[in-house]
Amino acid sequence: MRLRIELAYDGTDFHGWASQPGLRTVQGTLEEWIGKVLRLPESPTLVVAGRTDAGVHARRQTCHVDLDLPEDPSAVLQHRLRRVLPDDIAIRSVRVAPEGFDARFSAIWRRYCYRMADGVPDPLLRSHVTPMKHPLDLGALNAGAELLIGLRDFAPFCKPRDGATTIRELRELSAARQPDGTVEVHLLADAFCHSMVRSLVGALAAVAEGRRTLSWLEDVAASPVRHGDVHVMPARGLTLEEVGYPADDQLAARAEESRAMRSLEDR
Repeated sequence: MRLRIELAYDGTDFHGWASQPGLRTVQGTLEEWIGKVLRLPESPTLVVAGRTDAGVHARRQTCHVDLDLPEDPSAVLQHRLRRVLPDDIAIRSVRVAPEGFDARFSAIWRRYCYRMADGVPDPLLRSHVTPMKHPLDLGALNAGAELLIGLRDFAPFCKPRDGATTIRELRELSAARQPDGTVEVHLLADAFCHSMVRSLVGALAAVAEGRRTLSWLEDVAASPVRHGDVHVMPARGLTLEEVGYPADDQLAARAEESRAMRSLEDR
């Protein structure tokens, strides 16, 4: 059976999501404890909606695991994981996944938030907010954001990976200042490639601080390859907020669609 797991974590003390030998990761920690509490002969393998880098947080991450067991263990697993996992991982729910569900390929969107402080930083938020050296002009930041929304090749903002497309549909990108002075940049896309969110925010922050112009941002966005002038923002300001899925009867079709290599001709 396939179980769907929703969780949250503080990424400060993790070397990212993906398992790495000798390093503390979210995937490695969770797989180890699932194996222990269910007394499996070996730890299972988790599939996640979106891998997060070292230091990146998640408020509502989604993953799945396939288990060969005679009975549904979801209630027991949820209860026991909540008791044994470290304080920087929280299990929101564990349940049997609907037919056709795939945590990665069935997703139709991911929502991230990047948080910055251009005033006096709150030391209580030091692991979740990036301090900025100069004031941020939100008008300029949002003007730049409008230039980037849509279906396009985000190669100038991504670290390339062999065999992976950098074409994405960025559906939402905007910034707002919160009552405590923190600037939140919200991004929603069908998917994000490696370092894309932090690179987009880095480019927008350069415009918002007055170090770069909107015409510079347009030139960057038109580059066919990763642009060397784009600064990747620190991991601590980034949080995966939520992952969206279609109705249960559309999960399998969405997974099949997502596995196909994408091109701009798909618009």
